[in-house]
Amino acid sequence: MCFTTAHEKILAEPISSQTDQSDVATFAPRLLHWFDNFGRKDLPWQQNITPYRVWVSEIMLQQTQVTTVIPYFQRFIETFPTVTALAHADQDSVLHQWTGLGYYARARNLHKAAWQIVTDFNGELPLTVDELTALPGIGRSTAGAIVAICKDEFAVILDGNVKRVLSRYFAIDRWPGQTSVTNELWQHAKELTPNKRVAHYTQAIMDLGATLCTRSNPDCPACPFTSDCLAHQSDSIESYPGKKPKKTLPTKTTCMLVITNHDGEIMLEKRPSRGLWGGLWSFPEINLADIDRLLADLPVVPHIKRPMQAFRHTFTHFHLEITPIHVQVTAEEQMRRQDKFCWYSLTHPPSIGLTRPVTRIIESLKETHV
Repeated sequence: MCFTTAHEKILAEPISSQTDQSDVATFAPRLLHWFDNFGRKDLPWQQNITPYRVWVSEIMLQQTQVTTVIPYFQRFIETFPTVTALAHADQDSVLHQWTGLGYYARARNLHKAAWQIVTDFNGELPLTVDELTALPGIGRSTAGAIVAICKDEFAVILDGNVKRVLSRYFAIDRWPGQTSVTNELWQHAKELTPNKRVAHYTQAIMDLGATLCTRSNPDCPACPFTSDCLAHQSDSIESYPGKKPKKTLPTKTTCMLVITNHDGEIMLEKRPSRGLWGGLWSFPEINLADIDRLLADLPVVPHIKRPMQAFRHTFTHFHLEITPIHVQVTAEEQMRRQDKFCWYSLTHPPSIGLTRPVTRIIESLKETHV
């Protein structure tokens, strides 16, 4: 953690093995001073602040970098400018705006919560931690951020950036995913959060973790806490926070049937609303040996069948080895969009949510002009 010479560098105190309470007492003022001078204040969700915009941004920023989120946030807000607009949108259009951002349960929960807000709160986002955490997809930290930023009232956050900052500042070398460590970090977060300027403090501590106290190559010389950050004092920044115990990810395999017709359209299948890629459109998945049986059940006549380049897609808990099989067909009965299947046009693509492997394979098809 970390104030460069240009950042009004704070002189270091003698190294101690424990954070001094006087340092803790000045943590918030020093952080706010840094934020006032060097913090980011021009991010899209920091303009025209409303509970809805803050909520959408906080959900998108979960496990996702700011630079990645910015264009998605701007398009999402342009398409769904209000909670009511989001609530009344169909899931396909919501997932379409989320395509490529990953962790699609966030989008489904955002959509569900919007409907609940319209139904139960007259379209106004509730601004208490308890009411917010009762909504789908909103946890304790996200709720705290929304309340703090929108009301400037005391509320505590503990997102991934804050966990890293506090783990280094207090030299907590255990994995933050452990319940006991999480509880310890929550206690520190509560003690450090001020009663005044809570909105700015909340923005500041997230910003510090995102810009200076980064996972790798942190900019410690630019940090306001070089004098009392225990990890910095012991020259062991990279050791904090503690790492998650490693385990070997299992590998699963699947065959994706990439069916195209004479118009160059691609047949997609809508996945179940729950589970992996819930509610998104993907290619029919099947064992390699069962391809002919599946084709026999569809209103198409296979013409050419060939394998495409296999590739790996990695999830949090497993690797998925994907073998796409391209099947060119002539349609006996042209299938227009149904509940389960649709023909996806490459030239006039519909606004639907696609899985990442689908977008990858579609790009491959475009390159070969199929």
